[in-house]
Amino acid sequence: MWLFPVLFVILFWGMVYFDSHGGWFDPVVYTPYANHKELEVWQPLPIGDDLYALGKLIYNKPTCVTCHQADGNGAPGQFPPLVGSDWVKEPEPGRMIRIVLNGLNGPITVNGKQFNGTMVPWKETLTDREIAAVLTYVRQNKEWGHKFPGVKPEQVAAIRNKIASRNQAFTPDELQKIPAAE
Repeated sequence: MWLFPVLFVILFWGMVYFDSHGGWFDPVVYTPYANHKELEVWQPLPIGDDLYALGKLIYNKPTCVTCHQADGNGAPGQFPPLVGSDWVKEPEPGRMIRIVLNGLNGPITVNGKQFNGTMVPWKETLTDREIAAVLTYVRQNKEWGHKFPGVKPEQVAAIRNKIASRNQAFTPDELQKIPAAE
């Protein structure tokens, strides 16, 4: 008789233990999401004025993270790193804004290494606020050692208006000729 209650308690304890320690069970992730990372990507964007948080969400969607990687180190030979990049370190974000708006094409040297990938333009996909948020995230990401000034949506809008008639990607040589403050 005593065997049934003991067996029931052991079975119940086993289920609770397996539920809380089972390798593929995450208490915050439910179907249709497979893991916590996938769940974070599909969270709604913040409504407030926190550009850094918005930028982090946008960066980690398949917009930026696909090429520049979650750690910001890019892909060797193809996509340049954002971590410690001399382009990111510039005091004014004018060149970076142009790159995100219209894209970049041609060989580029970043941190002394050559890269020859193509960056797609995001001007049709991302709003001024979203571009400012992504660039703020990249320029102020403490995990990457960055402590540079953020980017305001007004700065993005001003440059968008300046280059409105341009329909092609920039080359690194073209960008070097444009003053960073413009």
